[in-house]
Amino acid sequence: MPTIRKKGEGQYHVQIRKRGYPAQTKTFTKEADARRWATIIESEMERGVFVSRTEAEGTLVRDILARYEAEVLPSKRGAPSDKSRLKTLNEAFGAYRLASLSSSQVAKFRDQRLKSVSPQSVIHEINLLNRVLKAASIDWGIHLPNGLPTAQVRKPAKPRGRDRRVTDAEIESILKTTESVELSVAIVLALETGLRRSELAFLAWDEIDLEKKIAHIPRTKTDVPRTVPLSPKAVAALKTLSRNESEAVFRMKPESMSQAFERACEKHRANIVSLRFHDLRHEATSRLFEKGLNIMEVATITGHKTLEMLKRYTHLRAEDLAKKLEP
Repeated sequence: MPTIRKKGEGQYHVQIRKRGYPAQTKTFTKEADARRWATIIESEMERGVFVSRTEAEGTLVRDILARYEAEVLPSKRGAPSDKSRLKTLNEAFGAYRLASLSSSQVAKFRDQRLKSVSPQSVIHEINLLNRVLKAASIDWGIHLPNGLPTAQVRKPAKPRGRDRRVTDAEIESILKTTESVELSVAIVLALETGLRRSELAFLAWDEIDLEKKIAHIPRTKTDVPRTVPLSPKAVAALKTLSRNESEAVFRMKPESMSQAFERACEKHRANIVSLRFHDLRHEATSRLFEKGLNIMEVATITGHKTLEMLKRYTHLRAEDLAKKLEP
């Protein structure tokens, strides 16, 4: 039986002791609330479904966000972006206790954020909150009375993916415009292999075998290493660079690679509009299919884990498909 004591003015202290369970205590300002809570906890203990809420009730969301940033984030490749997202989540939910976090609060956050950022940004933020809550529940043993609030929230519809195709004339113009040999080689490799910007930036010479025409990519966005084939164009481009087995192929960081690419596309240079370095990965994926490779072969090269993502990166031209229909 629960014990309820009045402590001072407007304070009702509840204590529940039952064999096989740790003692549960809580203080309320109303006697009715105290009795209601005691009835719920005692009933759960009787039915064998009780799980202590004490830690969730005593832990603020900002505490688990800080713990995730300190313990989990350093091992993630998307750490810089996620660090910024954690600040946003802390501003929105930091003052809440874990036990009180609900799907309605997450839904309200979603709707407010959609007024200022893109749907994809909101999806990234909700997904990150979901990962943090999972870590708290699965890895740190904190029971969440409301389950995973993020799992019960409808996410914004994903924006339509970019379908920008890159022409050979545009590539030729960029290669002529840029004064960076490294950028030229990076562009050719991106088009021939579909490597991501970060994968190119961290590529090392000892991971490349020009004789076998392959490059091993141990550091990927999905944390799944893969080995990609090198076309004759890719091999020829790599041979134009000086080689030191102990060094990276490129001295440019991912951000520098994009910035140099955008400068080469500026109006007073190559006069190319609305083209990003990441569009080269889309173009490479499309070209691999156009060369006749099947889905498994393309996915092996690009590293896409799902057919949905592979489709998002593939933009086949209708006029090219029409030619295949000709007798």
